[in-house]
This record gives sequence, structure tokens and C-alpha cells, in this order.
Amino acid sequence: MTTETVTSEISQVERHGYLFGHPISHSMSPLLHKTVYDNLGLNWAQYPMDSIDMNLFLQRIQHPQFYGASVTMPHKVAIIKHLDELTEEGAAVGAVNTIFIEEDSTGKRLFKGTNTDVIGVRDAFCYSVAPEKYYNRPALVIGGGGAARSAVYALRTWMKASAIYLVNRDPEEVRAVINECTARGYGDSLVHVSSVSQAEQLEGVGAIVACIPNFTPKSDAEKEARKILETFLQKSHKGAILEMCYHPTPWTEITELSEKAGWQVVLGTEALIYQGLEQDRYWTGKEVHQLPVEKVQQAIAAKLSEPKL
Repeated sequence: MTTETVTSEISQVERHGYLFGHPISHSMSPLLHKTVYDNLGLNWAQYPMDSIDMNLFLQRIQHPQFYGASVTMPHKVAIIKHLDELTEEGAAVGAVNTIFIEEDSTGKRLFKGTNTDVIGVRDAFCYSVAPEKYYNRPALVIGGGGAARSAVYALRTWMKASAIYLVNRDPEEVRAVINECTARGYGDSLVHVSSVSQAEQLEGVGAIVACIPNFTPKSDAEKEARKILETFLQKSHKGAILEMCYHPTPWTEITELSEKAGWQVVLGTEALIYQGLEQDRYWTGKEVHQLPVEKVQQAIAAKLSEPKL
């Protein structure tokens, strides 16, 4: 979007926000928020800003009608130093995906950051899965990136995981997750599961969060990680798995394996929806139950069912 285009478009709405990241062409964030605003009768809009230009973004958010932004890769960590304050979730995860504004006692606008990805993980389970399937049981996180850290935080903070097993093709990434989560105060009982024989000896899990792209394992490390997952899927207790990957399709190799093994599958679009609704809670001041949850679910499902070009 050029500066002229932005100026022209924002003049037609009452309030505006941005989706800031690169690349973002596949993102359903603007659709999600448009659905919320249309159903609430708000003349608001979220505009995609596919850019790595932090300075330009920081200029644009000074506009008096700016209400907040979704922030995605590669800016989730870099944005932090430009914000006035972080919520508990933003500080604990060390990454921000949401900017919102509050005024201080003098009327000055403060730019605050939070992480609603953790709420997306929590609520995807809470609204879809009976808690007895995962409460007070170990959990499993597959992956070693930012989404894995968000999953660990949600499982540890709200979902009563008795231990969290970490599985990933790269042991160094797992060590980094453990060290970072420990330093931030929620690293207790994190266990790196590195072999099938180790997995066989461990208690079955109740919640699994898969945070890796959809691909067929090729390297030995990838194949071992997949076999470890299959070992947990075959244990007697059948819980629920949240497959965070939903692009280009939410039905991945992992969801297929999980369903065949008798597990309840929660699609990543549910986490997308609930993290987005949590963003709108900050921006609109309305609680999630006051937002058009079903309309958003319908809009996202319709978008996913469109033919892929």
C-alpha cells in the first residue's frame, strides 16, 4: 500500500488498524476482523501492511484514528522495544502479536503490546474439548519456534499440564525453548523427548499442540520426531490435538494420523479465530462472548473452502 492509498482508504472509515508483517498475502486476519466490525456495526477496517519497514509502520500508528495492529513475522520480537508497556502474556512469551492503545491520566496515548497467540491455544481447547481429556496430564508440543513457546505458556499457565514433552527435529531449538521458558518463569517439567524408546516409557499425554509446517519427514531427525508423535498417539489415553498449521489446508498429515489413532482433532483455524477475537476484545472493549463468534467461524470456513488457484 502506498502512502496515498493508505491516506485515501483510512479517510473512508472511522477507525483503522493494520496487519503488519511479511509475507502476509495468505493471512485471514483482515477477513476475521472485518466480519467482527461489520456485525457490530462499526465503520472500522484492518489494512494489510506487507512490509519490513519498521519506521514506516511506527509513523502510521501515530494517526489519531489508529486503534491497534496485528503484528506477525518477522516483527513480533523487534516491535517490543518500540512499545510503552507489555501485558503479562507479552512479557512472558517475549513476543508480541497485538498492539493496543490506552490513555494515561494526562490523556497521552500509550502503545501497549500483548500476545494473544497463547489465548488462541487455550481457547481452541477450552471451547472444543472436554477438560478431563487433558487436565492434570502431561502434554506434548511439536516444534521449536515462537508458536511452540506460546503453546508451552498456555499449557503451563491455564491447562493444568503436569509435564510438557517437547519433540522437534532440532535438539538445539528444544534447548533454546527450555532455557527461554525457564528464564521467564514457566519452564518447570519441560522434557525433551528425543527417541521412540524414551517416548515408550513416558505417561500418555492429554493435549498435543503441533507447531510445524505440513510436510512428509525426509531426514532421519524428522522421521524420528514423527515416530515419537505416533508413539504417543498409539497410547491408551486418547486426548485432543491442536494442529496449528492451516495453510494452505488445515487437514495435514498429522491431523490424518491423529484421527486414525482415535484422537480428537482441533484445527488451527480455531486458534486463529480465538486469538483474533481476543485482539478485538482489546480493541473494541467488548468481551469475547459479545462478539460474533459464529459469524467469524462461518467466514473463515467459507474462505478455506474456496478453490485454491
